[in-house]
Amino acid sequence: MLSEFDLIKRYFARHTKPDEHLALGIGDDCALLNITPGMQMAISSDMLVSGRHFFPDADPYLLGHKCLAVNLSDLAAMGAKPVGFTLAFSLPEANPAWLEKFSQGLFALADQHQCRLIGGDTTKGPLNICITIFGELPLSMALRRDAAQVGDDIWISGNLGDARLALAGYWRELELSPADQLQAATRMHQPTPRVALGIALRGIAHAALDISDGLVGDLGHILESSRVGASLAIDAMPAGPILQHFPPALRRQFTLSGGDDYELCFTAPAERRAEVVAAAASANTLVTRVGRIDAEPGLRFLDQHANPVCLSLQSFDHFTTP
Repeated sequence: MLSEFDLIKRYFARHTKPDEHLALGIGDDCALLNITPGMQMAISSDMLVSGRHFFPDADPYLLGHKCLAVNLSDLAAMGAKPVGFTLAFSLPEANPAWLEKFSQGLFALADQHQCRLIGGDTTKGPLNICITIFGELPLSMALRRDAAQVGDDIWISGNLGDARLALAGYWRELELSPADQLQAATRMHQPTPRVALGIALRGIAHAALDISDGLVGDLGHILESSRVGASLAIDAMPAGPILQHFPPALRRQFTLSGGDDYELCFTAPAERRAEVVAAAASANTLVTRVGRIDAEPGLRFLDQHANPVCLSLQSFDHFTTP
C-alpha cells in the first residue's frame, strides 16, 4: 500500500535541477521562486471537483491534462509565461494505475509549457483536484479585465461550443454519431490553453479573459470591470466543426453560453487588426472578430444583417446552475 510520501516520490517528484526561476522545489516546507527584476508574477488557483467539473469515471490521463490546462488558460488570459504550479488533491484511494495515467497526462502538458510542479499536498477523501499556478510577465503588460476601451474590437480565439455539444451528447439532449461525439468530447476533455497567443498579444490587446463558463457571462466580467458595453455579431461566432452543421438557434446557444471552451476573449483597437492577425499567426491560432466595445452599457446581440436579436442566455454559475 502506498503511503502519502511514497505516492509523491513515485508519481510527482521529478529529479530536475533548479533553474533561473526555481531555487527549491518539492521536499521542503515551501518552494522557493526567484523573481526576475522588472517582472510581475501572475498567480491563479482552480479547483476541479468530481461530479461537478468532470465525470467520476473520467480518464485519468485526460483529467491530468485538463486540470493543468484550465490553470494555464488563466495565465494565457493575462499574457503571462508559465513558471511553476502546485498540486493539492484528495483521493479516495492511492490507486497506482490511476496515479500513473493522471501524472502522465499532467506532466505531458506541463513539459510542453516548461511549467514545473513545485509542491502541493495530498490527503484521503472524495476526488478533488486543486492547482495553483505561477507565471510571470513584464511590468504593466498584463491583459486585464478592466482595460477594454470604447471602439475596441472583440475577438475570440479558436472555436466555441464543442464542449457543450459533447455534454448534449452525454446527456442525450442530442443524438450524435460516435465519431462526432468523440471529436466534440476531445475539446471538452483536452482543452488547448492559448498561452502563446496571450504572450503574443502583449502590447496589442487591451483586455482579455479565458472563456470557461460561457462567452456571454465571461464577457460580462470585462464589461463590468471596464464600465463599458458591447455589441456581438452572434452569427459570426466561430462554431466548432461539428456544431457548424446544426441549426442556427442551437449554434447560437452553444457558442454564446456553452462552457468549458477555454478559449481567449480579448479586445483590441480597431486600427491594430493587422497586428492581432499577425500575433495569432505567430501563435498558430485562429482568431475571429465578433463584435465591438460600446459606450452604452449592456450587451447587445446583432444578426448577420446587423439587426437586433432578443436572446435569453445564461452562462454557467456554480451556485445558480443546477
